[in-house]
Amino acid sequence: MSNLPRNMSLKAFDPHRADFTCKYEADANPPITPESEALFQEGMAVTRYERSWTEDKRDYAKAAVLWKQAADLGHWKAALNLAGLYEQGLGMEQDTEKAVLIVEGLMKQGVPAAFDKMGTYHQRSIGVKGDTSRAYGFWQLAADMGSADAQAFLGTKMSGAYDNPGQGFWGNRKVAIKMLECSYAQGNGTGAFELGVTINGDDKSLGENYGRSLKALHDAVKFGSPESAGYLSSYFNQGRPLTGNLIDPARADRYHELRAALERNPDLRLPNLDKVLPLPPADLPMWDGDPQTLIDAAKRLVPVPKTPPSAGSQRTGRAHIPQGYGLARQPLPPAAERVAQPLNYSGHYLIDPQAEQAVVPYSGYWIARVKDVGRAFQREWNDLQIPLRYAKGETFDATDRRRMGEYARFNPASWHYLGEAIQLPAAPAHPLVVQGIARGTRVPEPLLRCHGAHPCPQTGVWVGQVRPGHPLAKVYNAGDRGFAYVKQGQRFPDPKAQHLEIEVHQVSWLWLDNANQVRSSGRVDVTLTDLHDDQGKPLA
Repeated sequence: MSNLPRNMSLKAFDPHRADFTCKYEADANPPITPESEALFQEGMAVTRYERSWTEDKRDYAKAAVLWKQAADLGHWKAALNLAGLYEQGLGMEQDTEKAVLIVEGLMKQGVPAAFDKMGTYHQRSIGVKGDTSRAYGFWQLAADMGSADAQAFLGTKMSGAYDNPGQGFWGNRKVAIKMLECSYAQGNGTGAFELGVTINGDDKSLGENYGRSLKALHDAVKFGSPESAGYLSSYFNQGRPLTGNLIDPARADRYHELRAALERNPDLRLPNLDKVLPLPPADLPMWDGDPQTLIDAAKRLVPVPKTPPSAGSQRTGRAHIPQGYGLARQPLPPAAERVAQPLNYSGHYLIDPQAEQAVVPYSGYWIARVKDVGRAFQREWNDLQIPLRYAKGETFDATDRRRMGEYARFNPASWHYLGEAIQLPAAPAHPLVVQGIARGTRVPEPLLRCHGAHPCPQTGVWVGQVRPGHPLAKVYNAGDRGFAYVKQGQRFPDPKAQHLEIEVHQVSWLWLDNANQVRSSGRVDVTLTDLHDDQGKPLA
């Protein structure tokens, strides 16, 4: 037992450490395959928070199966979630020993979050003997390895103005701020919130700065912190130095609504918050008062693949089939019209080439066929035919079988009924859209890109990426970090303002449209729909 990771030798927690070196968990975590990610997201969808409001419909048993499959494929997040189910007895019998074993397996892989979780197990006596000292030792190790949660927790504990171990805090603000900045750089809402609270003041010797504090608190809302949204709602209602002594009930109301949304769904992130709630001195766009409008406009965007033309949608006349519609494989005539018809032995309406054109027995798409008896010219003729739509009572067009030459008169055409066009199933929604934490959008074509050193050429939501070889690519390119709502002529966000050592010119931005609508009167309204077509032209 002494060799198990739960019993590993730990360096004692030092709240008065002299320094801290920032590391990122994205650099330490094992890679995640697309197959395992799909299983993980499916499990997230069946346990999404919105399913629990009227009645708890979350399917933990199904999630356990999906996350076990994903964990077996190396998905560390799925493994942690599975440990949580064992820990709480959700969807399965409670088994804290299995939870600890799963976490230990992740510790062996060097996953920082697993060391953070083991600290929690020691603090709460979950599957192991309770030991607060060892808990802090695990949290310290996790923070040094890159765990954003551990950095946020210890940074908060060490941000006091003095020591009070009995109350669980210590005065080591210099190191605490470094830890919180590192957590903030990783997009951690708690880390950004605690940094904003810690530096909310004007004592420069303590690292305080109202401007930096306000930005950190605002970004914390983007990162999913309900505490930060509530904090800013209160401060904009009261008028404090943090807000430039500005009393702004309209801003306070919006932060209040977003706080409620983030409390309901801890998985929600709002990277496009500036679209609905920019920091002053920017004016607020008009809002319809529906909280869902704020949420949907501020949440993450996921590109929806351009729908390819469906079969027949490019044809005209009788051959046209509307976009998104197709023909059934085994159609039946309308029930009311299934009466005796002059059919041939194959069950298809027959056109005798020697007779007058036949009357269409029921509306729908039909296709001409000659009986295929294995001759190449028969197969070739059939392959050239396309479905044609006729209305009941019309007459079928004469078929042109001249390419058969002398064999035409021995190969009469019959008409096969294909039915009316039916709507094709829609493409499956993106897993994040299913979970309610993202909104799908089209990407305008041709693609509009811009480097971060240049002014924004078009108002709307932009998503930034650094080249894959950049040292911080795993941190910046993951999740919601690169989203920004930028107005034409403004500068793109500087990553260094979020404590990421990335130069502005190293970020390439892609335009996703979704600009707020500007009325002829000059009023700006929060809108959710794309305002441009695939060619970037304004929609009517």
